[in-house]
Amino acid sequence: VQLQAFGGGLVQAGGSLRLSCVGSGGTFSSYSMGWFRQAPGKEREFVAAIHWNGARTYYADVGKGRFTISRDNAKNTVYLQMNSLKPLDTAVYYCAKDGRSFAAWGNDPPSTTYAYEYWGQGTQVTVSS
Repeated sequence: VQLQAFGGGLVQAGGSLRLSCVGSGGTFSSYSMGWFRQAPGKEREFVAAIHWNGARTYYADVGKGRFTISRDNAKNTVYLQMNSLKPLDTAVYYCAKDGRSFAAWGNDPPSTTYAYEYWGQGTQVTVSS
C-alpha cells in the first residue's frame, strides 16, 4: 500500500490550497481515510477524517468551517480543501489509511494516529502572514 500526498506549497494568509492523496497497491474504497499535520517541534495532530463510503466526515476544531475532506473512490483519491489559511496552519500534512476495512465509526471516528495503519510521505504547507 502506498499513499502519495501532494498539493502543498506556500500561500499567503487567507488563501486556499487543496491537498490530494492518491492510494495504490491496495483496496482504497473500503477504508476510512484521514489527514493529519505536524508542525516543527510539535506532535502529529488530527485534522479530518472521512468514512470509507464518504457518507460521514469528522473534523478537529482547527479545521472546522475552513477545511473540507472529500474522496473520489473511483480515483483512489482523498482531498483536503483548506480555505482561510492562517500562519498557524503551517505544517507537513499527512494522509493516512485506516487499517480496518468497512470499519463502522459509531460514536468514535478515527481521530488518533493509532487508528491508521498506512501513511503517506507528507506535503509541506507554509502560510505566510
